[in-house]
Amino acid sequence: MSWRSDIRIIIGLDFGTTFSGFAYCHISDTNDICTNDKWPGEVGQLKTNTVLQYDSSFTNVEQWGNPALSKRPSRRNRNKSKPVELFKLHLGNLQEDLRPKLPVNYKKAITDYLREFGKLINVTINERWTGINFTENVLLVFTVPAEYTEKDKAIMRECAFNAKLIGDKSSQKLQFTTEPEAAALYCMENKLKEYDLLTTGTTFMIVDCGGGTVDLTTRKLIGTKELGEITERIGDFCGSTFIDKSIVEFLRDKLGSHAINLLMENHYEQFHYMVQQFCRRVKLPFTGEDEGFLYELDIEETAPILLQYVSKETENLMEDNEWLIEIKYNDVKTMFDPIIDRIIRMIHIQLLNNQGTCSAIFIVGGFGQSKYLQRRIQKEFQHKVKTISVPNQPVAAIVRGATIYGLSLKNSSNTDKMNKIKFMISTRILKYTYGVQIFPLWKEGDPPHRKDANGRIATFNNIVKRGTEVKVDQDFSSSFVPVNPNQTGITFHVYYTPEDDATYCDDLGVELLGTLCIDLPDASLAYRPVTFGFSFGQMEITAFAKNKLNGQNFQTKFDLLKDP
Repeated sequence: MSWRSDIRIIIGLDFGTTFSGFAYCHISDTNDICTNDKWPGEVGQLKTNTVLQYDSSFTNVEQWGNPALSKRPSRRNRNKSKPVELFKLHLGNLQEDLRPKLPVNYKKAITDYLREFGKLINVTINERWTGINFTENVLLVFTVPAEYTEKDKAIMRECAFNAKLIGDKSSQKLQFTTEPEAAALYCMENKLKEYDLLTTGTTFMIVDCGGGTVDLTTRKLIGTKELGEITERIGDFCGSTFIDKSIVEFLRDKLGSHAINLLMENHYEQFHYMVQQFCRRVKLPFTGEDEGFLYELDIEETAPILLQYVSKETENLMEDNEWLIEIKYNDVKTMFDPIIDRIIRMIHIQLLNNQGTCSAIFIVGGFGQSKYLQRRIQKEFQHKVKTISVPNQPVAAIVRGATIYGLSLKNSSNTDKMNKIKFMISTRILKYTYGVQIFPLWKEGDPPHRKDANGRIATFNNIVKRGTEVKVDQDFSSSFVPVNPNQTGITFHVYYTPEDDATYCDDLGVELLGTLCIDLPDASLAYRPVTFGFSFGQMEITAFAKNKLNGQNFQTKFDLLKDP
């Protein structure tokens, strides 16, 4: 029986850098997709903070989401421990020096957060529908940034399993889709209809601007219910949190790095409140149109403990200004523009790679709410792209699209007439080249130091190249035979690289993805061919191997490499 037959509830889950959310629906009513707006300590918001408050030993979670962050501070207010946040930035290829220092292992933080998140989801769906078994009747669709590797997704799967969101680590009841893919499905169901673009051949770009990453994908409508990818997905760490870092640097210039460091170390709740005031009063409302823009940050109100930490010289200066710091138009532009310039460059590259027209650009994600970001994109591309639009709730586009994607997976083999959503992401463009390590005979001209004791050399064997357009359930494979006639098995070492090809598995950029072992019991036979390949049916890549003589099949979603 298919695993799909037990599914009753679809959950789209957006685990974000700064905020997280989920949407859900019952398979009997696919038109009723609900975005959760009830969180611990708050009602009406479509997301909650991706933050944890641990006990003093950083062992047990005491609060999560918005309650994990203190409200308005006082001079005496002091947390037992610093809230843990931005732990998602330890996934992906962000530079090490830009990753936040954490008091706990990032995997523990992700697992603990998902565990609390799962408890809330369980309560939410069981309040509305009875008899729902979370690990049996729920299909979870996690969204991930476009730049995530298979290893990143494997870590997410491991954390979800440890958080008890799935019954076993390889459960198919946890699926992945990229954030821009989820947004593309949402926009196809909503914005394309609004602009009368729901016609075969329409191409549109999704610019998903989150807290940590900005991801782009360009899709083409195939028929009326399928989307094909026409360029590689691209992503970069240029989300809104990097603007927050700019305000911190601005404050360091005004108040001194030593004072800011002491504030962050000893009174983090005041530091966080000060940054959040900037976000509410400056980052979100800033449009870039009013050159007279001015915001006065009141240090006595937002972070009063700073009065004790600043140098005497700074104290005298700040007292003359009544502890008010002016943030002017050019100050804010200086914080925004480097980040937005990177986003605009990515859009230019994506349009260049389209090799054709783009009918629309849709801006989604939390940072997508920024009026200044919208204005810059509109000004830059209004003469190249006819429609540039932002959904009514850009924050919810990802989770709602992930739920739609989950419905398409559930219904892809279901003939129930009540299920109306049956489209899929039909094609993807590979971001990496995938292959395996092989051991041909060393020949003249090969590097002498690579010749092993058996006269062979280890090389990279390309099975499928980056930039290849792959269809759902499409396989790519090659045939192999054992190197040693007496061996009773083969271990395939699977590698990937962002380059078009590689010569050796230790070339720059080549990474080990995992291994797959296959049994070869018939050692007496001289010729024992094995088929090895990849299946790109869903977001996670499955490696498979088949013994051609006895028909034995082997599969894996890869063993995760050990992390320090």
